[in-house]
Amino acid sequence: MRAQAALYHGFVPKLLELVRNPVAYIAARWTPSPRTVERAALAALLMSIVIVVTGGAVRLTGSGLGCDTWPKCSDDSLTATSAMGVHGAIEFGNRMMTWVVSAAVGWTIIAVRAAKPARRGLSRLAWAQFWVVVGNGVVGGITVWVKLNPFVVAGHFLAATALLTVTTLTWLRAREGDAPPRPLVGRPVRRLTHVLLGFTACLVVAGTVVTGAGPHAGDSSEVDRMPVAVELATRTHAAFAWIVVLLALVLALGLRLMDAPAGPRRTVRNLILVLLAQGALGYVQYATDLPEVLVGLHLLGSTLVWIGVLRVVLSTRERGLPAAAGDAAPAPSGASLGTAPSAAAAEPAPAPAPAPSR
Repeated sequence: MRAQAALYHGFVPKLLELVRNPVAYIAARWTPSPRTVERAALAALLMSIVIVVTGGAVRLTGSGLGCDTWPKCSDDSLTATSAMGVHGAIEFGNRMMTWVVSAAVGWTIIAVRAAKPARRGLSRLAWAQFWVVVGNGVVGGITVWVKLNPFVVAGHFLAATALLTVTTLTWLRAREGDAPPRPLVGRPVRRLTHVLLGFTACLVVAGTVVTGAGPHAGDSSEVDRMPVAVELATRTHAAFAWIVVLLALVLALGLRLMDAPAGPRRTVRNLILVLLAQGALGYVQYATDLPEVLVGLHLLGSTLVWIGVLRVVLSTRERGLPAAAGDAAPAPSGASLGTAPSAAAAEPAPAPAPAPSR
């Protein structure tokens, strides 16, 4: 009886703790390595790209209403049935991808919460992923309820872009410390990266208008389109694309002239390569009457462009590990650049000799 009582009193509190706060329960018993935290954040980022691509596949195959209600697939079935055909299977498969994304986000939350020492900023980013996933799921349901209204469809994509933003920031922050940011370039260059980010956001929004006015409505039945001429929407989208490319080129030139560190320069070069490939793909798909495969690749490219721009913005500063209590004060600017401190600065001046007695 005593053994059973001891087992009961030892097991029940742990079970209650697990049920009440499972994340804290795991964090108290597991400490992931920084590499594990980084991998968890990368998994969430990759899944946020995948969900954008699978969502595009739903639209490009005309399967947007393969499940004609939400959260059930139909009034009579929670899941897709054989009677719904391939469109029902594609739409339901995309809905199931949300759970895969949720699992990746959950792993990120647990890994960040269990990391030692605690990183509050990173934890907030991880939890932001969760709430964006929940919000985007609701927007997806509304999209079905309103029969693929193009404005709601655009909002659904922008919500997916919000998830892509948060997962990218989480991954980038997981790879650096929590010390105060230290600029690597001058303020004009940092401001230029913010301008680049703003015009890239306009480029993404303009892309949703092209989609909303274009032929790929998301369902094989008649679906309302945005009351905008496709030609005008396409030209506007292309104009924003050229502005983004020119800003990236100006940024690359500025970094070269100011002899900026290798990190920001490499990140901008990579972005330019992605932009050129994405632009070429955009013109080819337009000239070939928007074939589904090329449109899908262009959609994938849009996620890579957005990630690339976010990386450029964050590459203009660095965040090392915070100094521990009792550590020496930061070295002077000369020492931080590799210049050895002078002997006078390195050693205290000797005390003056006592005056001779008279």
